[in-house]
Amino acid sequence: MDIRKEPGSISRHKVARDDMILINRLSKAELTPDQVYTFAIRLCDNEVDRDWERFDEEALEILSGLFVGKSGIFDHNWSAEGQTARLYRTEVCREGSSTMAGDGCQYLKGYAYMLRNEKNSALIDEIEAGIKKEVSVGCSVSGRVCSICGKERCGHQGGRRYDGKLCYFTLREPTDAYEWSFVAVPAQRKAGVIKAFTKEQGLELKRLAAECGCLGQLEALEKEAQMGRAYMGGLRKELVRLAGLADESVDLKIFSRTAEKMEEDELLEMTRMYRRRMDEKYPPSPQLRPRAAAPCAEEDSAFLI
Repeated sequence: MDIRKEPGSISRHKVARDDMILINRLSKAELTPDQVYTFAIRLCDNEVDRDWERFDEEALEILSGLFVGKSGIFDHNWSAEGQTARLYRTEVCREGSSTMAGDGCQYLKGYAYMLRNEKNSALIDEIEAGIKKEVSVGCSVSGRVCSICGKERCGHQGGRRYDGKLCYFTLREPTDAYEWSFVAVPAQRKAGVIKAFTKEQGLELKRLAAECGCLGQLEALEKEAQMGRAYMGGLRKELVRLAGLADESVDLKIFSRTAEKMEEDELLEMTRMYRRRMDEKYPPSPQLRPRAAAPCAEEDSAFLI
C-alpha cells in the first residue's frame, strides 16, 4: 500500500562535526561545512491527518530508519532533475500535547543537507524566508486498521462518528520509504521545515564580515568578549568565596544565583564589603611584626630537657 503523508515545517540547523561525519558517509567527495546548507524537517507524526489517517508509534520508529539517505524533491515528481537535498539523520521526538486518538503526540524529525551552489541559492533563500516549508513523505505500509472495527477493509468512513466514536485509520508496519517532497498543502497539518534560531547565524555574520574586510575586527571583538566573560566570572567566584567565609549563614546556592545577575560595579562593591568583614573576623597577623623581648630565664627554658 503506497502512502503519501504531508506534515509541517523546516528549521535551520547548525552544521556540527558529527553532522559532517554523517553527511560524508552519503557523499562521494569529502565535503566541508562551508559547502553545505542543513535544515531540520518535521516529516510526519502520529496525529490524525486531513485524510483521517495516522501513523502509530511503531510505524514512526520504523520510518526513522527507512528515511535516512532518501532524497528531497518537489511535488512527488520522481525525476532526477528535482533532487535537491538528502536526509542524513532522523529521530523520533515527543511533544507534550495529545493526539485526537488520545495518545501522546510524537513526530519524525529529519535532518537534510544540500549544496551551497548557484543552483540551490534561490531555494535556500526561500527556505530562510519561510516560503518553502511544507513537506510530504512518500512511503509504503502493509497495514491500515480502522479505529471502529479494527479491520483493514471495512465499510466505515474516515471522519464520521459511530456511536460517538471518531473513525480514522492507523497506518502500520511501513515496508519502504521513497522520498520526501516540498508541497503547497500538506495532509498532515504540522509537517514541514522547522524554524529555529541556531548558531549558523553567527557563521553568516563572519561571512559578511569577511566580504567587507572586517573579519579581523570581528574576531578581535569576539576575543575581547571572551576575556570579559572570564573576568566577570572571576569576580562572581571571588564574591561567593568571600561571602561563604565571612558569613556562615549565607546559602551559597541562592547567593550564587544572585551574583549572576550583578553588574561589575555591584560585584566590586559587594566584594569590598565582604573583604572588610573578613579582615574584621580574621585580622591579619604579619610574621615580621615587632614583639616585646622575653625575659632571659623564660627564653632559655625553651632549650631545657
